Amino acid sequence: MILHLSEQLRIPLRERNVLLVAGGYAPLFLERPLDAPALQAARKAIDLILTGHEPYPALAIDRHWNLIASNRVVPLLLAGADPSLLRQPINVLRLSLHPGGLAPRIINLEEWRAHLLERLGRQIEVTADETLVDLMKELRDYPTTSAAAGHRATRRGDYAGVVVPLELSLGGDVLAFFSATTVFGTPVEITLSEIALESFFPADSTTAEVLRHASGGPA
Repeated sequence: MILHLSEQLRIPLRERNVLLVAGGYAPLFLERPLDAPALQAARKAIDLILTGHEPYPALAIDRHWNLIASNRVVPLLLAGADPSLLRQPINVLRLSLHPGGLAPRIINLEEWRAHLLERLGRQIEVTADETLVDLMKELRDYPTTSAAAGHRATRRGDYAGVVVPLELSLGGDVLAFFSATTVFGTPVEITLSEIALESFFPADSTTAEVLRHASGGPA
């Protein structure tokens, strides 16, 4: 019954183990490191997806938004970030919204920040994860204005009601992205169930062209 209700309520596997233990049962779902032999095929799939998305940026994160892997385009977007934010473990939310990270170059920082905090808030509602609660408190204390806000007039598209874009100033260009999140469809292992792949797509032809030249890859 615990497993049936958990399935219907879409409770994450980690929390299903908690419910099982609370009900007097042994935890059912295993948790292995990503480099474990049993997850070798999944790790290859992650690398294949990230590489195949080039010349556009893509990355994989764990349940705490720590970077697991990225393709070779992602470092191109991190120019000027404080080195302390690039030490392992790299938290992509902190890197995005910290005043020493990407925040000064995010043109629509207020909009993008609200989008990320909303996603984090939904995750906290489901998991009640204390690490995520602390991260939310930290992120809320960051500045909400961006040094790149003056480039707002250069915005080339209106995405309202469709997607929340990421508009990033890079080397004099304004890059616009929309993102898609991919998860494994039928995981029965905790680590795998908590991995998310974030793929960023160019929202206009200028962004696609800039990335093609910067990465040396085909558009």
